[in-house]
Amino acid sequence: MSQETKVELVAKTVPVRVDLRSLTRVGAKPSLIDYLISLWNYRHFMIYDARARVQSGNKRDRLGSAWLLLDPLLNGLGYFLIFGLLLGASRGIENFIGYLIIGVFLFQMSSRAIVSGARVIPTNRNVIQAFNFPRATLAVAVNIREFLANIPVIIMMLLMILVIAPAEEITWRWLLLVPAIALQLVFNLGAGLLLAPLVAKVNDVVHVISFAMRFWMFASCVMFSIDRYNSVPAIKAIVEANPLYLVLDIVRSSVLYSQTPGWQSWAGLAAWALGAVVIGMLVFWKGEESYGRDD
Repeated sequence: MSQETKVELVAKTVPVRVDLRSLTRVGAKPSLIDYLISLWNYRHFMIYDARARVQSGNKRDRLGSAWLLLDPLLNGLGYFLIFGLLLGASRGIENFIGYLIIGVFLFQMSSRAIVSGARVIPTNRNVIQAFNFPRATLAVAVNIREFLANIPVIIMMLLMILVIAPAEEITWRWLLLVPAIALQLVFNLGAGLLLAPLVAKVNDVVHVISFAMRFWMFASCVMFSIDRYNSVPAIKAIVEANPLYLVLDIVRSSVLYSQTPGWQSWAGLAAWALGAVVIGMLVFWKGEESYGRDD
């Protein structure tokens, strides 16, 4: 190519405008509405991931998924021997065995879901660093997994209440178990979303959460009656406002005592569940860009 031709091509070059406003940074946090829409678009992934993890969760153990039932059973037996027989916590509680079974089974369901949800970022760090997707899908998948894993646990809980003396009869109030557990699952998700950013920044928070869950168990009247706090009205009021106590109280009233829980209990539990998931999603979404990054 001659020098004249080169000069002619340069002279004919026309500058092109590029609108950079339409470009977005890789990994940038979308708006909250777009984020929620993307979560919905990933619903099939969340369900598949939850089912796969349930099936492979206990393959290394000889008894496999049976530990989902054995774990609360053994804990319940231990609490019965200590609190029911040795410490006399069963006094004044009608059908203490059923009371304890509901407390242990349902509280452990929340404990597993909240702790697993809080650890979702460090547990899935490799996936987060390799792929671009809304990180909240991992927290939702954890709660779907815990729900699927606990379906046989809930069935076993109800069968034990029907079989172990004093056996209870099935009434229409047993249907109230469905909305109660649904609100419990929503609260579990919100609590996990709220705690996950803390654990992502400081992994030591996991140990604090594990300790707090044990304290929370005693504050939820899992193995003794709330009447023990009658002498301290302030503490009793705090316990009565505890969301996990509300879950246990609603289920116990419906399943054990054939009583319809008051609207105050439902309103309190619904407020906790919706408030936790809204605040948790906002907090989790704000930290979206920081998850999986090495400090």
